[in-house]
Amino acid sequence: MFFHDDALFPENQEKLVITVAPYGPEWELDDFRDDLPLTMDEHVQQAVDCYEAGATVLHIHVRELDGKGSKRLSQFNELLSRLREAVPDMILQVGGSISFAPEGEGADAKWLSDDTRHMLAELDPRPDQVTIAINTSQMNIVELMTDDDIAGTSFTRPEVYEAYREMYVPAGPGWVEEHLKRLQAAGIQPHFQLSSIPQLETVERLIRRGRYTGPMMVTWVGIGGGFDGPNPYNMMEFIRRVPDGAVLTLETLMRSCLPVNTMAIAMGLHTRCGNEDTLWGRKGEKMTSVQQIEQLVRIAGELGRDVATGKEARQIYRLDEHYRDADETLAKIGFAPNRKPGQVGFTHHA
Repeated sequence: MFFHDDALFPENQEKLVITVAPYGPEWELDDFRDDLPLTMDEHVQQAVDCYEAGATVLHIHVRELDGKGSKRLSQFNELLSRLREAVPDMILQVGGSISFAPEGEGADAKWLSDDTRHMLAELDPRPDQVTIAINTSQMNIVELMTDDDIAGTSFTRPEVYEAYREMYVPAGPGWVEEHLKRLQAAGIQPHFQLSSIPQLETVERLIRRGRYTGPMMVTWVGIGGGFDGPNPYNMMEFIRRVPDGAVLTLETLMRSCLPVNTMAIAMGLHTRCGNEDTLWGRKGEKMTSVQQIEQLVRIAGELGRDVATGKEARQIYRLDEHYRDADETLAKIGFAPNRKPGQVGFTHHA
C-alpha cells in the first residue's frame, strides 16, 4: 500500500470499518459468561449491541446449548435469518473454521472436514462473506498467551491448552480453489485471513490465474504460533506488500489487540476486536466485546477519523462487485498486470 504525504490525515482516509468477533468459540461459557452468548436470543442480542456500539462487520460462530461450538449448518441458517432482520445493514461474515473447539477431554482442537466447510457456500440465507484460510499451517493460538491471559479460564487445564497448542489450519491448494469456486458461484464474498506474506503471494497467484475475480478483502492475522506475531516490522512489511485497491483489516490477540488496532486506525486501515480475539482490557480486567468496540470508537474520535455506518461499510467492502477476468481483477485491486507474450521488463498499468 502506498502512503502519500497526506495519507495520515483522517479527512483523506476511508471511514473506519470495525469488525467484531463476539462469539468466542474457543472459550468455555464460564470463562466469561457475562459476554459469551449461549441461546439464540443471546446470539442475536449480542449482534444488536455490537452494531449499536459501532461495529459494522459481524464475525459469526454459533454455540450449542451444551456450550460447545455448533457444527450444525441449520444453526447457522437460523442465526443468519434472525440477524438479517435484527441488523439488516451489518455485514454478516461467517467464520470459515466453523468450530475448532475440542469435543471432549484430551480431544484435538481441529477444523471440520473439507466437504463440511464447502457447505458454507450453501447457507440460506447466504452470508455476505465467509473467511477463508490459505495454505495449510500451524495455528498454535496459545504460543503468545501469557499466564495472565489464561488465568481463570479453561485454558489452564492442560488438556485444553495442549489441544490448542497442536492445532493447525487445513487449507491445501485443491480445497482453496474449490472453496473459492463455490463461494463465488453462490454470490458470497471470500474474506482472506492471511498469516504472512507467503499466503498473500498465494492469493496473488490465484488472482493472476483467474481463480478469484473480485474485490480483495484481507485480514492480517498476527497471532503467532505459525502465523506472524504482532511485531510492527511484520505488520508494516505485510501492509507494504498489500496492493492499494485491497481493503485491509489488522487482527491479533489478547492485549496486543488495542495497540495494533490503534495503529490501524491511525494509518487508515480497519480493525477487529471482540472476545474471540481477547477477553482483556487493562491487565487483569476483562472487557466485553461491546466495551472493546466503544473503546475503538473513542480512539477513532480522538484521531478525527469517522466510523463507517453499516451502509458505508457495505460500500467500502464492495460486496456487489464482480470482475470478468484476471486482467480486470488485477487492475481493480492494484497488482501489476500479467506479462503478455513476448513482453520483457517490468509490467505496469499505463
